[in-house]
Amino acid sequence: MSFDPFSDLPSMMPGHVWLAGAGPGDPGLLTLLAAKALAEADVIVHDALVNEDCLKLARAGAELEYAGKRGGKPSAKQRDISLRLVELAREGRRVLRLKGGDPFVFGRGGEEALTLIEHGVQFRIVPGITAGIGGLAYAGIPVTHREINHAVTFLTGHDSSGVVPDRIDWEAIGRGSPVIVMYMAMKHIAAISAKLIASGRSPDEPVAFVCDAATPSQKVLETTLGRAVEDVAASGLEPPAIVVVGEVVRLRPSLDWLGALSGRELLSDPFADRQRKDSA
Repeated sequence: MSFDPFSDLPSMMPGHVWLAGAGPGDPGLLTLLAAKALAEADVIVHDALVNEDCLKLARAGAELEYAGKRGGKPSAKQRDISLRLVELAREGRRVLRLKGGDPFVFGRGGEEALTLIEHGVQFRIVPGITAGIGGLAYAGIPVTHREINHAVTFLTGHDSSGVVPDRIDWEAIGRGSPVIVMYMAMKHIAAISAKLIASGRSPDEPVAFVCDAATPSQKVLETTLGRAVEDVAASGLEPPAIVVVGEVVRLRPSLDWLGALSGRELLSDPFADRQRKDSA
């Protein structure tokens, strides 16, 4: 007897909106619930960072509406997107609002949900794998490693006005967070790296930029905090990118599993030159 992985999952209802995360890129990282929503939705309102291969899972006849917001490019206003979801739901449609990564991690999912509540529209949240975890994993970089860090900070590199957020306590984060994962930070890496170095971070601390994470076009730049601006400019890499600062970047020569599939020889012990304590 065949097993249907969707059989016990909830179904989309007319007039309801599902706010779902598509993960960082690879369609294989969609949750079962997000995949079921793609198969049932009447209309899918999607962001720019949703991989087109994910949208291929939409049911035949489903309408696709683009609602991407990209820095420096003409974009729909957030309020207009939120109200469009209300409009579609009131038409009795089954509405899927599909976002790259996770809708509640720098995805404005909370803003859209509050608008739905304001207008009496029922909704469901479908979490996704955020790029700051899944995208880095596809680059062979863990956000935590027992011998390196017991804390990690996730932050955004720009605020709603497009500049480096001044409400972030850069000095405290620079001093207190062993690993920093930054979304939408590539454009402002000069200002951010200067703030972190001023807070006491070493210019030699490793940094990685993961562009188009978890897609066939993924590219990874390994550099240091002091050389980041120069190396990014020389690389020609463009956003979208996830930026990670910290010693976990040094694990990539051992954990670059995608590189290994293409022939890269991985190191069994990236910290062989360090004296470590066995805390098992």
